[in-house]
Amino acid sequence: MKEDIAFAPVEGVSIAIVPDEAATTTEGQPGWLVYLLNYNDHELENVIVSSNGYGTNAEGEPVRTSTLRHSLLMVPEQAAVPVEPIDPALFHLNNQYWVSYYVGGQIFDKKFIFVPDSIVAANLTPITLLDRSGVLHS
Repeated sequence: MKEDIAFAPVEGVSIAIVPDEAATTTEGQPGWLVYLLNYNDHELENVIVSSNGYGTNAEGEPVRTSTLRHSLLMVPEQAAVPVEPIDPALFHLNNQYWVSYYVGGQIFDKKFIFVPDSIVAANLTPITLLDRSGVLHS
């Protein structure tokens, strides 16, 4: 059962959403990429990143995106790994990234939620692992 699994706190793992000149949206606008960042001095094994968006549209009706799941066998220490592109048309939603991984035999699990309209140029911060700026969630 889930209550029998000891979940240790997640440290040194973040999600960043970064403008990317190489990626474009279907409308031809500059795209953005989602990265998983590992600031730890150990690798992450058997990583699963589940992403979805939810919220309301302009008319107040509920909106939910498809859930996407990404599997990464290993994320090296002190590394940034691209997860998926994200369309700026989704920035008005809550964008949730649920990350699960193993270190040794211990499982770790954390949700990262970017609240509506938080992914904007005003929130860009330098990200050392990428040597670029992006919106960081730790």
